[in-house]
Order: sequence, then structure tokens, then C-alpha cells
Amino acid sequence: MASYSPLRRKVNRWLLQPPLALGAFLIYGLFRLLPVDAASALGARLLGAVGPLLRADRIARRNLDRAFPERSDAERAAIRRDVWDNLGRALGEWPHLNRLYRANFGGRVEIVGGDILDRARAAGGPVIVITGHHGNWELVGAACAARGMKLTVIYRPAENPPVNWLVLFARRHFTGGLLPKGKDAAAGALALLKRGGYLGVLIDQKLNEGVAVPFLGHDAMTSPVAARLALAFRCPVIPVRAERIAGARYRVTVEQPLDLPATGDRKRDQAELMLAMNQTLERWVRARPEQWFWVHRRWPD
Repeated sequence: MASYSPLRRKVNRWLLQPPLALGAFLIYGLFRLLPVDAASALGARLLGAVGPLLRADRIARRNLDRAFPERSDAERAAIRRDVWDNLGRALGEWPHLNRLYRANFGGRVEIVGGDILDRARAAGGPVIVITGHHGNWELVGAACAARGMKLTVIYRPAENPPVNWLVLFARRHFTGGLLPKGKDAAAGALALLKRGGYLGVLIDQKLNEGVAVPFLGHDAMTSPVAARLALAFRCPVIPVRAERIAGARYRVTVEQPLDLPATGDRKRDQAELMLAMNQTLERWVRARPEQWFWVHRRWPD
């Protein structure tokens, strides 16, 4: 918004944001009134119909062409269709996350490797949990909270204040806090880890001023914050992914902490750890490509 003219900002605030916020609240309320399976299915149908018409579908096509040149056009098109199905289901399930968390997920979420979180929590000290926009990624925070590890997450605030409030409201029971992405996020994360807190980081967000790290065969601009903090505190970096099994049912898998390089060369250690993080996410994406967020500009054009 900083590059917009004052008139453009006023038009956006007073004419565009209110109807968009109203629409978001109405959709949230509709999905909230439906049973979770019905909400998940309705979300899949809606985005399955609308998604292919959006500009984001062209971004997904370009990303898939770049990442999977060995696959046929038909295979990549099938992945795109399933991407919209997964995102629609995640949208429909979103208003139910707090209720599912408080009901111990009602048998819908299997947590594999939860003992890894238990041991990290029992050891004391800070922990960094890394994940990506895979499956229904909001369940990563909910699953960690269910094991007594509420994550404070770095996130990108919505430009629409009422919509941003809705985002916070939907996560209110299972989050340890949210740090708005920007210059203050690193300072907030540093203070959190100094207190022995738990930080959650989505490692697949594009950061123009980040570091070029290979991901799916191409350099992707990647935030170094998680790697820098992990090396500074020598704390566990635990990968966790939420994988959709069928419908509104998931498996959340907690993996063993990543090895922390200790070569004595700070820059080399950071590069090695960032590569290990991206390779972890790449492994997940290659296994279930239809569940990753292909619709954003992960690589420079």
C-alpha cells in the first residue's frame, strides 16, 4: 500500500475494503454453520469452479511447468485442479479449526511423531517449528498446541483490517501469538526465543530481499530468519507437515529435528541449514504436489 497515492488508499479503505470484508464474514459464517464435511466439500466445489478462472491459476501453471518439466501437460493440469480442490477444502474447514482443536480434533487428525514435540518441550528452552503452505497448514499450529506447544507465528497481515481481525479470531484458541511480517518480526521472534518460547515459521514465503536457495530445481528467494535464529540459539528446528488424507481428515507428521551445521563459518552454516529446510519442503511437495500452494510467485519471473 505504501506505493499507492493518498487518493488510491482512501478509495481502497472506504469503497473497496468494506464490501470485501462483508463478503469474507458472510463466507466465514456460512461455512461455520455447516458441518465440517459439508463445509469442506462446498469449499472444494466453489474454488474448483472459480479457481481456474483466476490469474492465480496462470501463476500455478507457470510454476508447475518450471518445477515439473518432466511431467506431461495432462499431469500438470490434473495437479492444478487438485490444488484448487485442496485450497477450497482448507477454506471451508478454516472456521471449524478452533472447534476441532477444542474437541481434540474429533478423530479427524492423526498426529504422527507427537513424542518428538513432547521431548523438545520437556527439555526446556526455545524451539522452532518449520512448515510450508501444504495441506491445511493451519493444522500444524493446532496439532502443536494439542501437545502443549503453542506456536507464535510470523504472518503476513491482511491489508483489510476487518479481514485481518477475522484471521486472528479464527486462530485464537491454538496460537501463542502472531508476529506481523516486517522489520519488527525478527525482533519479536528474538525476544520470544530468549524467553524459551516456541516459534512457527512458514519457510516457503517469497522474500524479495531474502537469500537465493535452491527449491524444486530453481533458486527461490528465501527468508534467512529461521536459520539465523536457530544457529544463534542452537535450538531444535522441527519440521511438521499437515497432509490431507481424504476429505476433512488429515495426518500431521512431526519429523526429527534438523541437524544444525557447526563448521565455524556462520555464512556457510546458514546456507547449509536453509538448504536443508528447502529440501525438506521439496520432499513433501514432490510426494503430494496437489497439496502445495502453487498459486503464489515463489520464484523470480
